[in-house]
Amino acid sequence: QVQLVESGGGLVQAGGSLRLSCAASGRIFKINGMGWYRQAPGKQREFIAAITSGGSTNYADSVKGRFTISRDNAKNTVYLQMNSLKPEDTAVYYCNAEAMTSIITWPDDYWGQGTQVTVSS
Repeated sequence: QVQLVESGGGLVQAGGSLRLSCAASGRIFKINGMGWYRQAPGKQREFIAAITSGGSTNYADSVKGRFTISRDNAKNTVYLQMNSLKPEDTAVYYCNAEAMTSIITWPDDYWGQGTQVTVSS
């Protein structure tokens, strides 16, 4: 199996920055796409950003120009640099990865446990 562990969440004032990290470990043959989602209280989980193994990125409109996703394939780690944070960015942020545990298995989706980001006004 594959485990994802997020870190870097916390409390920040509006306009501030945070950098989230997510490290994948376990039985990893290959990691395809990696991404970030978030879920605010009373709301559904929403897509934030994704990055392919080749480095192509995609962002939700709500974070374009403020958030940057990147990854270190050698470390099986994905990052989310969040700048110009707003109170509406407050949520639990989840890491996601599509990974294969061997050459003969289909890719599967894995999720981290989440890290809380709170932006005060």
